[in-house]
Amino acid sequence: MKNIITLVIGIVAGGFLGFVYYYFIGCNGGSCPITSNPYISILYGAIFGLVLTFPTKRKNGNKTQDKN
Repeated sequence: MKNIITLVIGIVAGGFLGFVYYYFIGCNGGSCPITSNPYISILYGAIFGLVLTFPTKRKNGNKTQDKN
């Protein structure tokens, strides 16, 4: 349950930061494919937030590793 909450927070925060990037830095002419559309900026930000908060380490349990 904790991992799901962390992922949701990462997606929402990434989407928010994607919109902030569009609002303050994005281009108005339409020549920038990501930053000229707020929906695409939010989507890319949400995906980036998901990637950053996705759990990467597996728990080994009681397994020990030999250090030879």
